[in-house]
Amino acid sequence: MDRRQFLKYSGFFTVSVASTALTACGGSSNNTDTTTAALPAASGGSWIFPQSIASGDPRPDSVVLWTRVVPASAGIASVAAAGNDVSIRLVVTAADNSSALGSNAALSGTAVVDTRLPVLASFDNTVRNKVTGLQPGTVYFYQFVAGDVRSNVGRFKTAPAAGADLSQLQFAYLTCQDWSVNHWGAFDYIAKNENLDFVVHLGDYVYETVGASFQTGSVEARHTALQLPDGTVLNDANGKATTAKYATTTNDYRYLYKMYRSDPRLQAVHERFAMIATWDDHEFSDDAWQDAVTYENNSLDSAGNNVRNTTRRRSANQAWFEYMPADVNLDNANTTFQNIQIYRDFQFGKLMQLVMTDERLYRTDHVVPENLMNPATGKPLNSSLGSRYIVPKDVFDALEGQKVTAATAMTGNPLTNTSMLGKTQRDWWKGKMSAATATWKVWGNEVSLLRMGLNGTDAIATLIALNSVSTLASSITGALANPALQGNVLVASALVAAVTAGASQQVAAGAGIAIATADAMSGNPLSAATSAGLTATQAGIAVAAYNAAKTAAPAGTATQVGAAAQTIAFGFIKPDVQANKQNSQFVIASGQQAALSSFFTRFLLNCDQWDGYNAERKALMQFLQTSKISNVVAITGDIHGFFAGTVNTDFDAANGGTPVMVDLVSAGISSDSFFTYLKDGAGSTGLATIIFWPLTIPVPNIGNVTINVNLLDYTMGKAAPTVDDLAEQIRVQLTGALAAKGVPEGATLTGTVAAVLAGLKTNSDFNTSLVGLAQQLSALNSNPWMKHINADAQGYTVVTLTPGKLVAQFKQVNKLVNTGSMTAPANVIARITTATVNAGTAGLTLS
Repeated sequence: MDRRQFLKYSGFFTVSVASTALTACGGSSNNTDTTTAALPAASGGSWIFPQSIASGDPRPDSVVLWTRVVPASAGIASVAAAGNDVSIRLVVTAADNSSALGSNAALSGTAVVDTRLPVLASFDNTVRNKVTGLQPGTVYFYQFVAGDVRSNVGRFKTAPAAGADLSQLQFAYLTCQDWSVNHWGAFDYIAKNENLDFVVHLGDYVYETVGASFQTGSVEARHTALQLPDGTVLNDANGKATTAKYATTTNDYRYLYKMYRSDPRLQAVHERFAMIATWDDHEFSDDAWQDAVTYENNSLDSAGNNVRNTTRRRSANQAWFEYMPADVNLDNANTTFQNIQIYRDFQFGKLMQLVMTDERLYRTDHVVPENLMNPATGKPLNSSLGSRYIVPKDVFDALEGQKVTAATAMTGNPLTNTSMLGKTQRDWWKGKMSAATATWKVWGNEVSLLRMGLNGTDAIATLIALNSVSTLASSITGALANPALQGNVLVASALVAAVTAGASQQVAAGAGIAIATADAMSGNPLSAATSAGLTATQAGIAVAAYNAAKTAAPAGTATQVGAAAQTIAFGFIKPDVQANKQNSQFVIASGQQAALSSFFTRFLLNCDQWDGYNAERKALMQFLQTSKISNVVAITGDIHGFFAGTVNTDFDAANGGTPVMVDLVSAGISSDSFFTYLKDGAGSTGLATIIFWPLTIPVPNIGNVTINVNLLDYTMGKAAPTVDDLAEQIRVQLTGALAAKGVPEGATLTGTVAAVLAGLKTNSDFNTSLVGLAQQLSALNSNPWMKHINADAQGYTVVTLTPGKLVAQFKQVNKLVNTGSMTAPANVIARITTATVNAGTAGLTLS
C-alpha cells in the first residue's frame, strides 16, 4: 500500500510493525496512528466480538488481522451506530498459545505487537490491520481486547521466505457455503482435524439471495432463516414476484457477512488458519459480469440486455473489503464499479507460486445473450437455459467467432469482447506465470477450465434405445408363442430384430428359421437370412440378436431375452436415431419428437464458466505451451461438485488437443449439488433418464426409501461402473435418506446401509438394468479429458504439495441427519478420493 492509500484508509486499514524489542503482553501500546489517538478507548465489560476474528493473506513478513466489535447490547447483525467510534487493542505473540485456541483466555508470552486500533461505525465496526515486520515461516497467535473483554485467541502462520527450500506445504481450499441449505459440519471437521498452513477460499462465501428456489431444501436447524434489512424482490421465470429477495444495499451485504460469520464453526476455521480469498458471483449477484446482473426476467432492459447496477456492485465490493481479511485496496474516490482490485499472488518458498484471479469484475458479457431468438419458439430466450446453461455449441461457436472477428478489426485485440480476465489482468497472469521460479504454479481459479460438453444426438439415441429394451423383450417373449418357432428363443430374437429393422412378420419368421438351420448345419447365417428375403441391414441385426441369445443360453431364457433385446436396441435403434435424429421412426414412435427436436446437437453444459470464454482459454493454454511453463494446476470452485481433468490447448481439436495443465474442482461446502440443479431442471423433460433414475428401496422396519441415482456423472463421462461401483456411488445418498428417516448414526446406520446395498447388488433391476444404463451412458465418452466426476456432493479439498507431486484429497461429507432436529452428522467425512499430479506431467491419477 503506498503512502497516499495508507493515509486514505488510516482510519480503517491500519498498519502495525512488529517490534524487534519484545515487550510483555499487557505493556504499553505502540504504532498508534493519529486517528486512533483521537478516539476514546473502549472500556468496561459490555463488548462482544460477534463474528470473532480472522487472519488473511500470509506473506513472509506480513499478515492482515480482522475483527468486528460492538456494544453487547447491539446484537450479532446490528447496524453500527454513527458517532460511537472507539479504539481497541491488538496483541500478537510468537509464543505458543495452542491450548488457548477456541477460548478468550489472555495471551501468554512476549508480544511482538501491542497496539491500539480504531473501530469506526462508518466501516460497520470492523477492524482491519496489516502487521508487517514478521518472521517467515513462523506461527503467531493474536488477540483483540475491547475494554475488559478479550476476543478468542487466533493463530496464523506466515509464508516461508521466497528462497526457502520446502519439503511440504499443506492447505485446504473451500467454496460455495450457502447458509440456507444442508449443513456446515465440514467447517467443524476442518478446525478440529486438519493440519494446514493456510486456507484458500474460491468464492461464494455468502449468497446474495434469501429464499430463492435453489435455497428451499433441507437445512440444519441452527441456521435460522435470514432476513435482509432491505432487499429487492426476486421474480420467477415468468416475471412474477416471489417471496425471495436479493441483497441490494450495503447494509444487505454487510448483514450476510455478519450472519454467515456468526457460525462458531466457520469462526473456528478463521481463528486457526489464515485465509487467502477471492470472490465469485454470489458475493454480488448470480452469474454476474462486471456490474451487470442476470436474474431471469428481473435483470433485462427493454432491449433484452442485462441491467447494470453500479451502486449495488460497489456495495458488494465494500462489504467484501470490510469483512474479508485481504491485503487489497478499496478506493471510494473512484466512482466506478471497478474501485477495488482483488487479483494478487503469493509465493511459498521455492515450492509454490499461488496466483489468485478475479473472474467477475472484468469479464465481458456472456457470448450468447438472453435476447437471442429461440428458433423453437420464435421468441427471445429470456432465460439462462440456452444462453448460459445447456448452450448449443454451434450457436456459441458462431457468436464467439463473430465477436472475435469484430474485436480484431476494431481494436486489434481479438479477446476484447470475449474475456473472463480482461486484458490488464490477463497480461498480469501471463507475467506471473512466466516469472514464477517456484516448482508449482497454482492458480486460484473461480470457475472450471474443463470442457463439459454433451452430444445431444448420442444422448437421445442412447435414451431411446434404453427405453425400447423392455418393449423388445416383451415382443421376443410374445413371439415364443408362435407355433412356427416352437418356443425357440434364438429364432424369436432374430424375428423381432428383423421386424424392428423393417421386415414383415412372415419374412422375418422365415429368416429366423433359416438362420437357425444354417447355424445348425455350420452354414453362413447371414447368407441364409438374405436368401430368406431380408436386406443386408436386417440380416445383420437378426443374426446379432440370434447370437446374443445363444451366448446367454447358460443363464436361462430371461437372460437370453434381455441380451437379445439390448442387442437390437443398441445395434439398430440407437444407430437409426443417430443417423436420422428427430425424423427417426423410433423418435416419432416415442411421442417426443417435438420435445426432443431441439436437442439433436452438441451442447456446452455451463457457459458461465470457462467453456463460455473458449477463445481466451485457448489463448492462455497456448501461452503456457509455447512458453514451456509446466506444473500448472488450477484449484477451482463454483460448480458444486468434484471434478478433475486436464486443460488442453484446444478442446475442439482432434482428440481434444494437447494437455497443458490440470484443473482440480472442489464441491461446495454446503450448496446443493450441480446434479441436484440439473435433476430438478430435467425432471419434466424427455432427458430425465440421462440425469437421474428414481430408485425406491423397501427397507424392513423403515418403509420405502427413494433416492435419485446420479446418472449425470456417467453422461458427462465417468468410467463405466461395475455393480460394486454403482452401489458405492449411492452409499452417501442412501445414508442420508436413512438418517432422515430416523435411523440413528453409528453402528445401526452403518449396518443398515450395508445390508440394503448388499440386497441391491443381488437385484436384477439394479445389477443388470441400472448398471447397464450407466454403462451405456458412460460409453458416450462425452468428455475424455475428465478423469474424475462426482456431480452430487458437498465437501472441500486438501492439497499436500511436495517438490515431486501435488496430492489433492477430495473430501465428500455426509448428509443431514435426524428428521426432527436436522443436524450436521457426527461422522462428517463420507468419502475421500485422491488425485495425484506428478511434477513434470500435465496429467493425473485417481485413487
